[in-house]
Amino acid sequence: MFEEGTMVTYGNSGVCRIVGFTHMDMAGVDRKRLYYVLQPQYDPGTKVYTPTDSEKAVIRPILTEEEAMELIRKIPDIQTLWIENEKQRELCYKESIRKYDCEEWVKIIKTLYLRKKERVNRGKKITSVDEKYWKMAEDLLYGELACSLKIDRAQVEKFIVDKIQELQ
Repeated sequence: MFEEGTMVTYGNSGVCRIVGFTHMDMAGVDRKRLYYVLQPQYDPGTKVYTPTDSEKAVIRPILTEEEAMELIRKIPDIQTLWIENEKQRELCYKESIRKYDCEEWVKIIKTLYLRKKERVNRGKKITSVDEKYWKMAEDLLYGELACSLKIDRAQVEKFIVDKIQELQ
């Protein structure tokens, strides 16, 4: 169980701070079950509740600064997603997002960056599905890296590009 004040990644809410614990007083809910009270980092007016003992909910501590820097160093070597069947593309993106793993989000971003480049060269636009998952992966990844590295979220992409260029 995480302690109050811990920064975690929780589902599509992204980075959250654990601001407390509570028992829910609602019809149909086990009043003895303990819940985390989560405050999403990038939506401070919201509170999210999830059981502390949930087997389904994916909640994990955010990357440490060292882990974030190691991930950035590995980005050039992280493979893109291999999607053979165009009809399976969205399902593949969903599965990668739902792993709640930073490397998976990097795979999506790299895949879609290259796919957009290829489509633009053929005179086509990026598809709405690609755009949706690209934004989702960037929001989750950049939000977590910003907190881990203690920088503004808007600076994350430039920070990554600069660090990768330093390595080359």
